[in-house]
Amino acid sequence: MSQKLLKEEFISNLNGTTLLEISIGLTLAPLCLLSRGLLLVLYFLHHGRPLNSKSAHFFLDFSVLVVPPVFCCTVLAPILPWVIFSIMAFCAGLLYYIYCRRTTHTKVPLQQILSDFLSAELEPKYVPSITVFRVYVNVLTSISILAVDFPQYPRRYAKTETYGTGVMDFGVGSFVFGNAVVCPEVRMKSGVAQSKFYLARQFFAVWPLLLLGFGRLMSVKAVEYHEHVSEYGAHWNFFFTLAIVRMAASLILTLFPVHKAWITAITLAVVYECFLTFTPLKMFILHGSDGRGSRAGFLNANREGVFSIIGYLAIYMASVQVGLYLLKKRGSVREWVGVIYSFVWAILILFLFLCAIQTYIETVSRRMANLSFCVWVVAHGLSLFGLFLAADLILVFAKLLVDGATVPCSWNFAQSSVTNKKHDLEPQKGPMLPQSVCMVSAVNKNQLLYFLLANVLTGLVNVMVDTIHSNAIFAMFVLHVYMLTNCLVMYILQAKNIILKWW
Repeated sequence: MSQKLLKEEFISNLNGTTLLEISIGLTLAPLCLLSRGLLLVLYFLHHGRPLNSKSAHFFLDFSVLVVPPVFCCTVLAPILPWVIFSIMAFCAGLLYYIYCRRTTHTKVPLQQILSDFLSAELEPKYVPSITVFRVYVNVLTSISILAVDFPQYPRRYAKTETYGTGVMDFGVGSFVFGNAVVCPEVRMKSGVAQSKFYLARQFFAVWPLLLLGFGRLMSVKAVEYHEHVSEYGAHWNFFFTLAIVRMAASLILTLFPVHKAWITAITLAVVYECFLTFTPLKMFILHGSDGRGSRAGFLNANREGVFSIIGYLAIYMASVQVGLYLLKKRGSVREWVGVIYSFVWAILILFLFLCAIQTYIETVSRRMANLSFCVWVVAHGLSLFGLFLAADLILVFAKLLVDGATVPCSWNFAQSSVTNKKHDLEPQKGPMLPQSVCMVSAVNKNQLLYFLLANVLTGLVNVMVDTIHSNAIFAMFVLHVYMLTNCLVMYILQAKNIILKWW
């Protein structure tokens, strides 16, 4: 059997893992972010100044934000709960130490400190957790797209064949979720959607995705790169899905009120599920027009990619509603704690619906992007964002205890002169402060370039290396060099304040 067929077989016919394991795994990234922030606060506590060295920042960020996920999705996957418990205990120890050595509220009881914390006003410029969510989805995806080709990556984490929940299945859904939360329709001023040039501008904005989609298609066919055809089809790829979903969403949101996006999401997901259940559509997607997996003709060849767009569009519209909710003016910590409380209830309701749908209708299928897949992605998307938000609020509490401490890509306390400004979902362009140089903001400034670079390097590694027969030491070396290259390029671009975006 050729190397191409071996690799295709290696990533095919998989059934995923449990919802519980994925839910446990979601806590890893927020805990890494929290531990990194607490270490920076601890550094300030001992030295009386922030960590200004760019090289030290990069070493800390890479060691704490990237290395643990690389190990946890490979050689440490069998003991993932224990790793997460250890990081949690480490964070608790750091927070307790900072509390005991605090420079403010030194003689104030804990109850009063908590009261002051909940009443504290936060910087209203933007919501840092949104940026962190989008960046970490990109980082975790870049790890997985190469790690999946090594035997150290658990097969249950990889994309499922037809039904099931794999870590990488959630990854593609979370990409759509993260893009929708900060889409132009969420951030625009009232009435802009009715501009006659607005829709044309949105269609033009997706040309880089279409270009990357065609570029990937031609390069894959040219070098006979291994493909998982049942993922999107023979010619389709995720870049095309992102572009079409964005264009379709922009069209829908010019016809229907943006603040009713949740109704559109439910309608799309339910109607699509009805077609899957009561028409031959499901059999066509799974088995082709001849019932034997035919790939003759464009629609047959790309049926998974074409029809799953409906499910991804439903996820996008639901996430638009989440973005609108996050954009509401909030100032105090207490109000953002209320957001977490609301998310908890929404997540519980969504998981109850998911259990009912999987029991009485159909289980999760990333291949079709069915109703249960949509509910699962939104529920886990809210869960991951809620965890990032909780981690950021804990960092705010730590900074309250240490006067002057700063953490990049985290909330700061509001100044009295800016407390009435409306916040945005992501940071706006402006001068770069030394303390803001960090890996999160570096990837955020060039997210599409980062994703493209990760895909190119993944292809190069697979062409040059027999990944499926690699031992653990070699696999860990390759993955860390690969991630170091991705992150270092972004870090250098950010240090020079270069944003490679021309559209």
